[in-house]
Amino acid sequence: MNIGEIARRAGVSRSTVSYALSGKRPVSDDTRRKIQQVVDELGYRPSASARALANGRTSTIGLVFPPAGNHYTGMQLDFIGSVVEAAATHDYDVLLSPSGVDSDRSFQRLLGERRVDGAILMEIRLEDDRAEHLASLDFPSVAIGRTARPEGSWWVGLDHTALVQRCVHHLADLGHRRVAFVNRPEQLLRAGYESAHRGLDGFTKAATERGLTVRTYCCGDDAASGQTCVERILHDDPATTALVTLNEAALGGLYRGLAEAGRHVPRDFSVTGVVAGRWAETVTPQLTAADVPAAEMGRLAVDLLVDRLDHPEAPPRHHLLVPPISLRASTGPAGTTPLADAGSDTTP
Repeated sequence: MNIGEIARRAGVSRSTVSYALSGKRPVSDDTRRKIQQVVDELGYRPSASARALANGRTSTIGLVFPPAGNHYTGMQLDFIGSVVEAAATHDYDVLLSPSGVDSDRSFQRLLGERRVDGAILMEIRLEDDRAEHLASLDFPSVAIGRTARPEGSWWVGLDHTALVQRCVHHLADLGHRRVAFVNRPEQLLRAGYESAHRGLDGFTKAATERGLTVRTYCCGDDAASGQTCVERILHDDPATTALVTLNEAALGGLYRGLAEAGRHVPRDFSVTGVVAGRWAETVTPQLTAADVPAAEMGRLAVDLLVDRLDHPEAPPRHHLLVPPISLRASTGPAGTTPLADAGSDTTP
């Protein structure tokens, strides 16, 4: 079924049907009702490509994120789900593009063939060629995260520096003096991932301010890597009594490693970090953490992008979120485990 058949049955021209469906030009009420009656009887729905040709819009948003490797973390999946749900409320579809750099074919097709009206970028790097490429094309986009120079761009971000600082101060207030930082994988830190770098900055600044003895570690996005990381931490400094993490995918392994080492959480060892709330509540004891509001961030990113599409001349806007630390059960006063005993618990 197509516009030509609708026009024949309604006794009008093809252009009149097109105008009635697109609203581009006025059509008399009688004619519009006649056309609508035929459309309803035939169950006609214009194709997405036809709508795009008619009004210059695809009603589709592109969600651009780097390839996952072996898997996506729970937090990444939370962001993807939140964007899809939020887009649906605006009557937009979402096209996923697992692209890492501006030379990726998928990313180029997304832009060159104008498959989407705008794009949301995930996993932002401090120097992000995707964001720079979209800006150079004046292509509507919103980032989940901040580049090193976010001025003049549209983004929704989490203040990882401030949040990790709060975690460190929380541990210092509980008397912890030797603290480890468990970051994202080393390749992401080398690639300039914003959250990994800003989180590390926050940890270093707060530790220096409080005069703590600290070590920092990169950790793979999986439980086995988390367990191995704990073994390294306790081998390097058996007197360590707490850690801060950005790596929710390794969280279960961190707990398992502490249990294997005979460290009870939180009596002997405290754990905190920046983790999505629903993941913080899956471990026992539940994690004291700055809860990442993935659903809110996805919704805000979609809202900003739709606003940018509807108002092309609007000045850039952004949201920087600093959620409070949710006090649960994984942190407590620094323990008094003797150094010798601690060492005997953690010999690799």
